[in-house]
Amino acid sequence: MSRGLFIGRFQPFHLGHIAAINFAFSNIDELVIIVGSSQASHEPENPFTAGERISMIKESLNADPKIDCKKTLIIPIPDTNVHSMWTHNVDMLVPRYDAVFTNNEFTGFLFTQRNITVMEPELLHRNDLSGTEIRRRMIKNIKWTHLVTEQTLKVIKRINGVERVKKISNLSNHQKI
Repeated sequence: MSRGLFIGRFQPFHLGHIAAINFAFSNIDELVIIVGSSQASHEPENPFTAGERISMIKESLNADPKIDCKKTLIIPIPDTNVHSMWTHNVDMLVPRYDAVFTNNEFTGFLFTQRNITVMEPELLHRNDLSGTEIRRRMIKNIKWTHLVTEQTLKVIKRINGVERVKKISNLSNHQKI
């Protein structure tokens, strides 16, 4: 049985992530979803906590009939200050795996340096389906809800996530003065 890692920050979890998970499952049997930068929250680039992101992912996967949740694990992993050691830290926290799925060039580089197979899922509608773009739209009151799963939207509403993203952005902009 083959297993892969899908690595992301999921700030927030969106439809591009679902497409990447489906791509991963077309290549492997089981998938470990790594919630990266798990220590970060309430920052402009990382407004949601690891627990909130895990809820977005888990609830979205549970609602998707094409995804077998029994074949997925979701594991939060914090950053380290030594990039070359981060992949070894991942190895200590996840089960054995055969491939890594990521579109982050630096993450892919770190794993390929260790001769680990890295696969890049096709990026669908990348101009719209990115956490950065979705957060920007939240801040600017531009339509964004069609870019995330219904379950992600429910989590964001439950935690007043749009208000948080706006407040954090506003505070961040004021601190730069």
